[in-house]
Amino acid sequence: MKNLKWHKQISNSGNKLGRRLSLGEYNRAVSWSKYLVSPGAEIKGEGEEEWSADMSQLLIGSKFASGRHSRIYRGVYKQKDVAIKLISQPEEDEDLAAFLEKQFASEVSLLLRLGHPNIITFIAACKKPPVFCIITEYLAGGSLGKFLHHQQPNILPLKLVLKLALDIARGMKYLHSQGILHRDLKSENLLLGEDMCVKVADFGISCLESQCGSAKGFTGTYRWMAPEMIKEKHHTKKVDVYSFGIVLWELLTGKTPFDNMTPEQAAYAVSHKNARPPLPSKCPWAFSDLINRCWSSNPDKRPHFDEIVSILEYYTESLQQDPEFFSTYKPSPTSSNTILGCLPKCNARHKFGACKV
Repeated sequence: MKNLKWHKQISNSGNKLGRRLSLGEYNRAVSWSKYLVSPGAEIKGEGEEEWSADMSQLLIGSKFASGRHSRIYRGVYKQKDVAIKLISQPEEDEDLAAFLEKQFASEVSLLLRLGHPNIITFIAACKKPPVFCIITEYLAGGSLGKFLHHQQPNILPLKLVLKLALDIARGMKYLHSQGILHRDLKSENLLLGEDMCVKVADFGISCLESQCGSAKGFTGTYRWMAPEMIKEKHHTKKVDVYSFGIVLWELLTGKTPFDNMTPEQAAYAVSHKNARPPLPSKCPWAFSDLINRCWSSNPDKRPHFDEIVSILEYYTESLQQDPEFFSTYKPSPTSSNTILGCLPKCNARHKFGACKV
């Protein structure tokens, strides 16, 4: 793999630093370097689980993302490019350590059951407290969020917006068909592969719908979070539909939602003032109608992903037949509630606009 920088002991890299490390930076580096001093040699799975990685086959390369308790590295596993997520348990907080271990086990158990072109592919994992490791396929395109920000100030062509949105919706339709809630759907957790194929990733806070319960104590991402989750109420699959509405807004604008607010301010505005990011003045009706339905404050009024996929597939077919589709299409007042019922009865021309049931 080209340009892969192998980790060495921190004592060997000190002379290469452009400045002196702060005490906090040094401590964090030491806490992680003790697991990376010899790629593949320090972390070993127990070898009992069927998903346990052969760590002697893993080479850990450069870090490209990080969270509060995790870091993600590029690497090679059995001669294939992979992404390696390392989760570190804090020694000083037993409750948090137990929570992270439970979260790791949940993420692995969910990834094991998934298999879809628009879902990240799980490869292996290993568990040796205080560090856990999850290995998935590596997607060179990076996150959708970074891609969108790099396009600024240019806006994506509507045809590409439609293609990306359909990939995400298909991945989420499959996820929900498996009874799984993602609960952190956002552009940074959507990865780009070959031919701009989008794959849903990062299932660290996902759960089975039957086990999700309330959102009390839940830690998601406020700018994409449904109001019922912000209020720590009981939630269903419809929280992912709300987040999809925000992602679709991102695709159309290339911006960060509520970028003029702190995350906490955004959460308050969404949950107490019913605020939403402003739609572009030239947003096509086809998209504005769908977005408004997806981020409705009433979860029951949000469509399911099977309906969203049907809508986007119809848009795709219509755009292929008529390049001016987005500039001429306007949904009927009843289309929001009758789209799925119309599909078998209406022809392609009037499928969403003039159907009567």
